[in-house]
Amino acid sequence: MLFTQDILNRIKSGGISLAFRKWKSPRVNKGTLIKTSVGRLEVLDIRNIDEEKISNNEAAKAGLKDRKALLKKLNSGQKGQIYKIEVCYHSPDPRVALREKDSFSDDEFKELIDQLDRFDTYSRKGVWTHEILHLIQENPRRKAAELASIAGRKKEWLKRNIRKLKNLGLTISHHPGYTLSPRGKAYLEELDKN
Repeated sequence: MLFTQDILNRIKSGGISLAFRKWKSPRVNKGTLIKTSVGRLEVLDIRNIDEEKISNNEAAKAGLKDRKALLKKLNSGQKGQIYKIEVCYHSPDPRVALREKDSFSDDEFKELIDQLDRFDTYSRKGVWTHEILHLIQENPRRKAAELASIAGRKKEWLKRNIRKLKNLGLTISHHPGYTLSPRGKAYLEELDKN
């Protein structure tokens, strides 16, 4: 479930508490935690709603001017049913604390190597983890399309796999591009020693 940065900031501050989506089937459930750039959001409730029952007040709680603006947005995209989703800020993103950790115990280092080896082993495109970490290190804040071109990979493949590295606390996403986190830098330094 995607939100613009402005909407995310307003959910975190409590200014927005609803979202509306048009889907063929629900993509989140009550209790789902969504990782975002502002931290984790929680889905408090989700239900079908007929467009006639959406009020101006609900549209405002979703960050839109009025019901008409909300319906225009909903009806310009995907077909399906309208879902009214109650959301709130839940907690900080645990990856932020992880990415700042710039030292490893022997067990932590081995576990990280094992996780990256699994990514490489099960990849249909072959070994990639260290290649992409070095690519980001050598090309900080370069857009995904530029990095993909340098690496000879598809942009969507690259973005999907950088998210895997981010989930391990090794990279940081920027607008634009990516950098290695302190944890990512420490990992490569540790590899060089071994």
